[in-house]
Amino acid sequence: MSDSPFPSLSSLEARVIGVLVEKQLTTPDNYPLSLNSLVAGCNQKTSRDPVMNVSEEEAQAALDSLKDKKLVTNSWGASRRVVRYSHNLPQVLGTDQGTTALAATLMLRGPQTPGELRTACERMYRFADLSSVEAYLETMSGRASGALVVKLPKQAGSREHRWAHLLSGDIDVTVESSVPQASASVAPGSLAALQAELNALRDEVAEIRELIAELQVKP
Repeated sequence: MSDSPFPSLSSLEARVIGVLVEKQLTTPDNYPLSLNSLVAGCNQKTSRDPVMNVSEEEAQAALDSLKDKKLVTNSWGASRRVVRYSHNLPQVLGTDQGTTALAATLMLRGPQTPGELRTACERMYRFADLSSVEAYLETMSGRASGALVVKLPKQAGSREHRWAHLLSGDIDVTVESSVPQASASVAPGSLAALQAELNALRDEVAEIRELIAELQVKP
């Protein structure tokens, strides 16, 4: 994006930042993250779009690039044996927790409607209502220092606009709007409730697995 206040992120760099934000806000006791935990978060099969298969070497290269961009810092854990990583996204962008949570969710899950974002952000930041999410998105899209998100044209059969992040550069909205929405013909209320419950359960399982992986690297 031409007015971006910092260099554009690759898809993997965006995934790494998204995971760091997510884990900081949902499992603060396990944050900053070890490389092992970060890779597990990047490769989650739930709450991720697209699903990735990131190696430790690829994740490390992304971390090194993000450190050069001042978006990531590293430190040593209490054991002094494991390097841990944290993000500087709010400091670089000048964002509050709500804005940071929305940006991270879009980086992790791809384009979302305001309703989907409110549900997906629930554990990172609780928005009062749907209009609050929409107000945040409008502010993020109209920032003088550079837009963080863009509203996409409605897809066929969809009632709501989706939003996408611009942290990886500009988006061709004509391409995005041509992608069919698989659930357009399904009753949105019941589907959204079931999907939110399923995603919450899957996230809990993923966090348990990450905790096990974290314990395996501790002395």
